[in-house]
Amino acid sequence: MAFDEMTTSDGGVRAPYAGIAQWLKDTPAETLKTRGKEAELLYRRGGITFAVYGDLQGEERIIPHDIVPRVLARKEWNTLAKGLEQRVRTLNRYLADIYGPGECLKAGIIPEDLVWQNPAFRPEMVGVDVPHGIYVHIAGVDVVRIDPDTFYVLEDNARTPSGVSYMLHSRDVSLRLVPELMDTHRVAPIENYPDQLLASLRSVAPRRQSSEPTVALLTPGQFNSAYYEHSFLADKMGVELVEGRDLFVRDEVVYMRTTQGPQRVDVVYRRIDDDFIDPLSFRPDSTLGVPGLFAAYKAGNVTLANAVGTGAADDKVIYSYMPDLTKFYFGEEPILKNVQTWRCRRPDELRYVLDHLSELVVKEVHGSGGYGMLVGPHATAAQIEDFRARLNANPSNYIAQPTLSLSTCPTFVESGIAPRHVDLRPFVLSGSDGIRIVPGGLTRVALREGSLVVNSSQGGGTKDTWVIE
Repeated sequence: MAFDEMTTSDGGVRAPYAGIAQWLKDTPAETLKTRGKEAELLYRRGGITFAVYGDLQGEERIIPHDIVPRVLARKEWNTLAKGLEQRVRTLNRYLADIYGPGECLKAGIIPEDLVWQNPAFRPEMVGVDVPHGIYVHIAGVDVVRIDPDTFYVLEDNARTPSGVSYMLHSRDVSLRLVPELMDTHRVAPIENYPDQLLASLRSVAPRRQSSEPTVALLTPGQFNSAYYEHSFLADKMGVELVEGRDLFVRDEVVYMRTTQGPQRVDVVYRRIDDDFIDPLSFRPDSTLGVPGLFAAYKAGNVTLANAVGTGAADDKVIYSYMPDLTKFYFGEEPILKNVQTWRCRRPDELRYVLDHLSELVVKEVHGSGGYGMLVGPHATAAQIEDFRARLNANPSNYIAQPTLSLSTCPTFVESGIAPRHVDLRPFVLSGSDGIRIVPGGLTRVALREGSLVVNSSQGGGTKDTWVIE
């Protein structure tokens, strides 16, 4: 049975949820239903949408929002925050190592083929002097709970993690629709995230200057599934939202076209994948990037956040080595645990996975969004046999994990208040002046009864995340 974050095994209420439990008891179901509809209306009016790649209708969708907040005590959060900081330090150290001296390879911590054959590894980055030595400026680390005392890392997102706009809008919905509940709790603020993000980005500018560094957010454009977030963050930070055609490079310096003439850009917060950022260095058919941008980056004249090649640190096989890397680089035990992971590239582990497919979750090494995975206990016999064939054909492309009993939180659904499985994506910012983490994150909730898949593209929704004293 899953650990419920509000209710104890004997039917009592855990202390952080005492106020929430009383509010749910006192609030009629019709009122909750009405506020749920108002939340949807707020999202719709604000244009807060996402698109699903491969959807034949190509329609923009409203992500469902549950108005019952998820609550963490400050003590719980403090432990989690320390673990997140340690995790991101390890990610940055690993990337600096594989694009530099390769100490983890020489020591046999990571098999060499997992680096050199990783499609996200960028040979072009070997030996590049990254500004301030930071590769992952913005990380989204997915964590789950399966008991009251321990957080487990489910996934590291080190490329262009998304979802922070949903985190901020979830808080806005709480302020608007459940003010009486917020008034009775000391909820740590998250509204300053855009200011924290801007401060982190400015801190990694490559050149010293008397004026503030110029930051621009580079988007693929309005047809990208996360375009709303790009526009939202640029607006909140007060920086320019640009597409590739708005920038140009001259003498290895990046400029932005403005009505007052060219303006030098110091930091590019890019929301474009590596392949498309510069047609001169990567895909020559890309019309989304900026010719010469990578050359300006290598010359040390602009900072790219996140750095090129960070995807080499966040695939699902490298994930399984993260505890070893933390010990190797820092001599520390990991504060946040990993989920047990079987690497199907190893014959003995593959045999175990094939013998226990009906019990395990099998994932593609480079998969995302809840796609390309098998949830054994919920799969049909045909689906299991399909994955058996895939594993035998290309075992290195898969890892397997136990089917976790993710913690549940009270959620308002059609039948009323019911427990639903959740995860949490806190956002960790790394600058030259340190690491910043706003207290909270994006809680994703599997709205379908019994479902463990929280991704919005797979029918999941969001909750506000409260860190309370």
